[in-house]
Amino acid sequence: MQAEAIFTGTEMLLGQIVNTNAAFLGRELAAAGISLYRQVVVGDNLERIREAIDNARRRADLIIVSGGLGPTEDDLSREALTAALGLPLVEDPAARENVTRYFAARQRPMTPNNLKQALLPAGARALDNPHGTAAGIFLEHEGKVYALLPGPPREFEPMVTNQLLPRLELYGARREIILSRALKIAGMGEAAVEQTVKDLLHCENPTLAPLAKPGEVTLRLTARAESPEAARALIDPLEATIRERLGEYIFGTDDDTLEGVTGTILAARKLTLAVAESCTGGLLAHRVTNIPGSSDYFLGGMVTYSNEAKVKFLGVEPEALAAHGAVSPEVAAAMARGVRQAMGTDIGIGITGIAGPGGGSEEKPVGLVYLGIDFRGRVEVRRELFMGQRESIKWQSTQSALYLLWRSLWEQLPQ
Repeated sequence: MQAEAIFTGTEMLLGQIVNTNAAFLGRELAAAGISLYRQVVVGDNLERIREAIDNARRRADLIIVSGGLGPTEDDLSREALTAALGLPLVEDPAARENVTRYFAARQRPMTPNNLKQALLPAGARALDNPHGTAAGIFLEHEGKVYALLPGPPREFEPMVTNQLLPRLELYGARREIILSRALKIAGMGEAAVEQTVKDLLHCENPTLAPLAKPGEVTLRLTARAESPEAARALIDPLEATIRERLGEYIFGTDDDTLEGVTGTILAARKLTLAVAESCTGGLLAHRVTNIPGSSDYFLGGMVTYSNEAKVKFLGVEPEALAAHGAVSPEVAAAMARGVRQAMGTDIGIGITGIAGPGGGSEEKPVGLVYLGIDFRGRVEVRRELFMGQRESIKWQSTQSALYLLWRSLWEQLPQ
């Protein structure tokens, strides 16, 4: 079954809200074995919504419309569907019960315009909505399936899960499933990753696609099969090949994060960590402590933004600052060593750099960052030159620091 989705709402086109329904729907349909080929966003305009439905029904078997089921004049999805299909709107008892029940349960008066939500295209069935006034709409017409769902995520998501997908399964949509596995990569750029697996990118089942974000690359492996077990059997050989080529850069899978993976290793090996930050302003400590149970291994952090703080709290030598500057490998190493000794931990990390937009020079440009790690007295320093705005440079710096920690844990300790 091939599907297209139409999301209505001028507020999305204006950037006033983020369309989280699109991501949720994509995941759910993929898990149900339904191919979502196209998503479009349309403003609150009757003719444009009708045109979007008309275009979608020429290509897809399943057309899903999100939003536009409210009681006001700019809620136009049901009217657009009837216009596209040439059907009348009729009052539906189940849809009327949905809206009246909502107001009765809250002991609030119902204005007459809410009864607009009791209207369905002729032949459609109402999808119960216990979270709002608007019932969903499910219609089979001339070999196509149409589903109109409310826009608010707290109503949209349970209706997809509890109402739409079970009906689609009965309709015969689940002929196969789509399963994905993500391999998380750090310490290597998107172009280098793609070059390493370029010959694998044209596989048809499973498919392989690279996705990039600051400081991280994901390789998504996706297979179609009649069952999850069969899909995994298709993915496993491809994953094995990728791990042979990129194993030293793959830190996790699916929802793993560097802070979560390193935290698990630290806790399992009963190691402790402390961090000293300058240009990142505490972001590394924030990410580390976002992981539940981080108090088992994270003892503390210092934001030593000024040179004076680096000298006073970390024991950085004034001579090193004078000779090399605060942004230097020598100072990064001294910060890592100083925070490890001050906190009495197994591992210390130091970060110093220029996040911008000012403060750079020809010798030390904006984006230059030095990362130091002291692992029980063994010190390593990594030099990075990041691009982007201030917040992006700060994020990439912490990502690189966590990658340096992850590599050190695996290289310096027996497996």
